[in-house]
Amino acid sequence: MTRKQRRMTIIGGSLAVLALAAALVLNALRDSIVFFSTPSMVAEKHVEPGKRFRLGGLVQPGSLQRGDNLAVTFEVADGSAKLPVAYKGILPDLFREGQGVVAEGALDANGVFKADTVLAKHDETYMPKDVADALKKQGHWKDDYGAQASGSAKPAATTAQGNPQGAVR
Repeated sequence: MTRKQRRMTIIGGSLAVLALAAALVLNALRDSIVFFSTPSMVAEKHVEPGKRFRLGGLVQPGSLQRGDNLAVTFEVADGSAKLPVAYKGILPDLFREGQGVVAEGALDANGVFKADTVLAKHDETYMPKDVADALKKQGHWKDDYGAQASGSAKPAATTAQGNPQGAVR
């Protein structure tokens, strides 16, 4: 074997070992690669009780019920399936019905997702309240950036607290 052939054999063998290692790692992490599972995916996979995973979807309107000692129950839906969620703790400020949510936890024997962490998702127009207030004081606040850019400005809807929906979510 010439020196060039030996070098090519070593490089080829190294690439084959690297490809095999990458395939093994991806195979082992196959279920963990997805950031969250939707209620439909949970139903399809028949997730066994006690297995930890992330559940994502929209909080079903009308399903939020608050109990004693910060206990909360609600349903997470993805359009075709719903999954009841039980959580005990302080919910994020952005959490509300109809809003996206990602919860970490496990299913119990009754099919209720027992969450130990709840993360509220926001859209691309989210701005922290203190930043929005500072912009308003300086006179740089625009109620609806997209509508003003296209030339047809309309007033933004407000939430129950009186905040523009496009500013604080």
